[in-house]
Amino acid sequence: MATTRWSAGWRAVVGVTTVIVTACGSPPSSSTVKTPSGTASTAAHPDTASVWRAPTDQELPTGPLRVSILRGRALLMHTPDSLPKYAGGNLRCASCHLNAGLTANAIPLTAVQARFPKYMDRTGAVILLADRVNYCFTRSLAGRAIPTNSREMTDLLAYLAFISRGAPAGGHVTGEGMGTLARLTPDTAHGRALFMSTCQVCHGPNGEGSTVVPALWGPKSFSVGASMARLERAATFIQHNMPLGRGGSLTPQQAYDLSAYINSHARPDSPGKEHDWPAGGAPFDVPYDTKGHLAFNPPPVLPRRDTRGMIVPAPPSVLTHP
Repeated sequence: MATTRWSAGWRAVVGVTTVIVTACGSPPSSSTVKTPSGTASTAAHPDTASVWRAPTDQELPTGPLRVSILRGRALLMHTPDSLPKYAGGNLRCASCHLNAGLTANAIPLTAVQARFPKYMDRTGAVILLADRVNYCFTRSLAGRAIPTNSREMTDLLAYLAFISRGAPAGGHVTGEGMGTLARLTPDTAHGRALFMSTCQVCHGPNGEGSTVVPALWGPKSFSVGASMARLERAATFIQHNMPLGRGGSLTPQQAYDLSAYINSHARPDSPGKEHDWPAGGAPFDVPYDTKGHLAFNPPPVLPRRDTRGMIVPAPPSVLTHP
């Protein structure tokens, strides 16, 4: 069922992205690395020995592994429909990881398998890729953790492994993450006016989204514990990728103004968030109290009544073991 839902929507997204990427592409050379979206740009790591690109559908394996990879991609593209028990609102994984995680500077998932296990300062522990997937489900999707031994987790990891095949050691590639914007002082009132003129046509006047467009605030949106609830993180994503298909058309200041306005609204709570950054050092714009950090412009928080499965069990902390 999930694969059927994927087919038409996937082709449509790929078509739009291909047009955008083709217009912005540059010729590859021996000092370039393929970006997650398939175009070439200057390598983030000059010591990378060879040009790398994410595998294409023509390179999919046959048999049960192919089925698992395609199902994992379908889950990522249609998360609330396929996994309603675990997705809390109307956001899909692909709401942030655009084009099924293949677009550069849009939190791409290409090569991600090669970056795990890794230390995560927010958790204070070395985490596995399955843990990171579940942090997305509990925080960005405001939902519940997927059992790590489930078919759903296996399929998602199979897709992530496929689009990481042949990645450079360490998994660092051009377009990884989404960059960082210099800190600016936002104007929330201007952000509201800009939202009404530019964003509400898709996201709705109350940020409620729709069946295909993510909610930006309210009970169906991302939680206060998600990275998108932070001023700079949301501003950077907006500046690189929004409006959809016209990424880069907004100035950094406009992106900050929009981020401040969007993140001033109520959103679901993130149970256990007070234990984040156990060693201290939370970024300036974390909107809730943590060790040594006072909440930055905290929004109203919508309580979550049944919190079962909303907290990912923390791996053993490297802060308490030699």
